[in-house]
Amino acid sequence: MKPDASSLITVFLCGDVMTGRGVDQVLPHPSDPVLYEPYMKSAAGYVAIAVEANGPIPKPAGFSYIWGDALAELERVGPDVRIINLETSITQSDAAEDKGINYRMHPENTPSLIAAKIDCCTLANNHVLDWGYPGLAETLETLSKANIKTAGAGRDLREAEAPAVMAVPGKGRVLVFAFGSETSGIPWSWAASEGKPGVNLLQDYSDDTVRSMRKCVGQARRPGDIVIASIHWGGNWGYPVPHKQQEFAHRLIDEASVDVVHGHSSHHVKGIEVYKGKLILYGCGDFLNDYEGIAGHEAYRDDLGLMYFASMEPSTGKLVCLQMTPTRIKNFKVNRASREEAIWLRDVLNREGQEFATWVELNEDNALMLRWAQ
Repeated sequence: MKPDASSLITVFLCGDVMTGRGVDQVLPHPSDPVLYEPYMKSAAGYVAIAVEANGPIPKPAGFSYIWGDALAELERVGPDVRIINLETSITQSDAAEDKGINYRMHPENTPSLIAAKIDCCTLANNHVLDWGYPGLAETLETLSKANIKTAGAGRDLREAEAPAVMAVPGKGRVLVFAFGSETSGIPWSWAASEGKPGVNLLQDYSDDTVRSMRKCVGQARRPGDIVIASIHWGGNWGYPVPHKQQEFAHRLIDEASVDVVHGHSSHHVKGIEVYKGKLILYGCGDFLNDYEGIAGHEAYRDDLGLMYFASMEPSTGKLVCLQMTPTRIKNFKVNRASREEAIWLRDVLNREGQEFATWVELNEDNALMLRWAQ
């Protein structure tokens, strides 16, 4: 018997949200634009490139501007929980890390996250410490003051390992554990430890790592909870899913009681798997960035993304429905993708989903619906 839709828990997931650098410059309270990159010394330069490519961008734009068409779609679907991977530091710190690219958003631009009613920001990524430990501390404090929960980074290992817990009245809870892998470019020195702030960094995909994650989940999970493992892993480009990643995702479901694997780091969408009824997103692409007008990887269409709306049964954690809304980044905001762009995304997901026995169907309203072999 098909579950009653009103009893399901629906979560919104997406790819990387990068509100720093160029995007921060068009918001009401831009940071000092100075950069320490080899080829760009001012964040204003990224705004200029985007304007040259796609036309004018309001400055200052309102706090809700960057979400564009996504706001109406979020209200239409009405997910129970909204989760993003926030790939930037929120700080006025000037302690820039010597790593080539440094993302930061001014703390006074935090209302841009509140405008989208974001419930949880995962932080286990390769930009959260771009402005040093002072920047991480200010990021955590700023999000806490905004009543936005965090996972994946903290003032010590215990805090970095702890899940974000969101109650869904009348249905249950959603627990988000966030992890980062050095394969995504996170320096080993950023790893949190006892008494040291940092990121919840995966040492590897070994038995010990799975056991450690099983212990963390077991200590926090209650019956009826939906458990999400949000993982920043792998390189920015390329569709193949490494065997070690797939095996690790399967073991998290089999052995650590994870219901959803939310993978990100790739700048483009990747294939989707449903394993034993549980959703695995190997790479969600970029949802918002400041890359407009930068050439080099056009074939991947990194300007195209998806709003993932996953509905699960609280009693089993099994996926009932995955609806995806195609989007396009243009003028530093999220726009509904055109029919042609939605078809392109459909074809990519069908091609990459073959090895996972998944495919998508494109509806008349340009929404994509996931199908999988039962």
